[in-house]
Amino acid sequence: MSPTTPSPARTVPTYEALAADIKARGVTAVFGLMSDDTALFCTALDAMGVRFYGARHENNACSMAEGYAAATGKLGIAILGRGPATANAMHGAVYANRTGSQVLLIFGFASTSSGQGNNLGPDGKALNAVGVLEAAGLQTFVASHSATALRTLADAINWTAPGRCAALLLPMNVQFGQVQIEMQAQAPLAALAALAAPSAAKRSGARPAAIDTAAALLAKSRKPLFVVGLGAHRAGAREAIERLADKVGAVVATSLKAKDMFHGYPYNLGLIGSFSHGAGRRLIDQADCIVAFGAGLNQRTTSYGTALPEGVPLIQVESVRAHIGRWYHADVALVGDAQLVAEQLLQASAAKSDADKPLHTEDTRRRLLDFDLASEFEPAHTPRTVDPRTLALEIDRLLPPDRNAVYDSGNFLQIVPYVSGISPQHFKSAHDFSSIGMGFGTAIGYAVGAPDRTTAFFVGDGSFLMNLGELETVAREDVSLVIVVMNDCAYGAELHYLKMRDAPVAKSVFPDIDFAPIAAGFGFQTATVRTLDELRALAPMLRRPQGPILIDCKITASVMAPFLLETVEHERRKS
Repeated sequence: MSPTTPSPARTVPTYEALAADIKARGVTAVFGLMSDDTALFCTALDAMGVRFYGARHENNACSMAEGYAAATGKLGIAILGRGPATANAMHGAVYANRTGSQVLLIFGFASTSSGQGNNLGPDGKALNAVGVLEAAGLQTFVASHSATALRTLADAINWTAPGRCAALLLPMNVQFGQVQIEMQAQAPLAALAALAAPSAAKRSGARPAAIDTAAALLAKSRKPLFVVGLGAHRAGAREAIERLADKVGAVVATSLKAKDMFHGYPYNLGLIGSFSHGAGRRLIDQADCIVAFGAGLNQRTTSYGTALPEGVPLIQVESVRAHIGRWYHADVALVGDAQLVAEQLLQASAAKSDADKPLHTEDTRRRLLDFDLASEFEPAHTPRTVDPRTLALEIDRLLPPDRNAVYDSGNFLQIVPYVSGISPQHFKSAHDFSSIGMGFGTAIGYAVGAPDRTTAFFVGDGSFLMNLGELETVAREDVSLVIVVMNDCAYGAELHYLKMRDAPVAKSVFPDIDFAPIAAGFGFQTATVRTLDELRALAPMLRRPQGPILIDCKITASVMAPFLLETVEHERRKS
């Protein structure tokens, strides 16, 4: 075909063109719960080779897309219906919007054609979706015409590129409208790929004057502490931060979201704040200068301001200026990419002698290496339950080392320090909306996004009961997942909250349900665990998990998460 010959074209429904555009962007999986107003769109994607994973509840469809995005670093897409489906999805939509993952939520929407109706009755699915979604904080895009729908899709995807969530509303008349697309001889629909997402935002370092100020503080410091968050992990800053720590004699600790970022580094204190251990706290308390790299310094990281020593200068490194000092005071602000700023500090800092690095000693290395997490508590087993901390330590030994660990929220989250990992990419906590119930979908999406590693999902019985229907999703979609139900027969956080206030606890306690037979009915391998010996007997199954597995672990309800006590003490200080 000569350059002057027009390319052949064909007319297709807009939903088909949208599906082709998504495929042209390299998307291979989407999630959702189809409705009559999105069913053709969903099936068009699946027919084109973009696998559609169907959830049993809209909230879980949103969290599945978020889990996939978190596991892969790519765009996660959920496709949902309009009206009641949109209302059902609000919990998951708000959660996805707070995680920092790249997520696009596509909703059906009422037709936008003019007219006063046909007098056959009201629209039973009527909902001001734009108002509701925007009130919930989501950037919302509406495809108002078939001719511009592809551009609107591109705008929505572009918005998500920095790690944000967007909502795209597709009116039914727009979806079913016709658009003409050109056909290239070499690659049908390749023109649609020209609407690809934008390149990554330009990374920049901090101002030289600010670097000099921070370097001067580090030069005076004998016992610096680096607090490192997920922002630094996403920036690829580990190596630069370790080199800087070696040069100035710093120890490193991470926020919850950056768990295991310094796995294997000899001066790694593990988690800081609500999930820290004794050996780490001993060194944190000695710090005379703190540098926070990409860490939000929220109440969990700082234990409501009590985890970090008072009166110590704090240097905060953040790529977003507005995040400096947002939750905790900062004395020096370094606005820039965490990796680039660490490299700037490395160049600006003079190497210290061993005598000027009192935290970098053989004794420190040995104390951290030999520290036994089990030494910090007395197991609280009963004849019919097992201490959750001891249980977690045992599960840590039984699961494959190269695994993902995904957590729902609740009192059982206290087990996080006892399950080791390799990097933040192997860890995911679905607590961004401070709610229970978001973890199941997140774990499914994570397992789909990282199929080469075993994904273990830890969930409380209260959260699990919210999402029983997703057992069928795991089996139907052939998702390899190990579900560990931390079953204390209670809303554990509320149980301890009431206890600490000398209030009746009966409404927070529930019957002892055996979940194993229920999961077995969906095709899971199952077991019920009340003792460590019963757990150890599952070693062959857990070392090489095959297919979906559910273990109903009966844990002791009397063990309270330390972060709950922190919250109560903080409230008492304020009152």
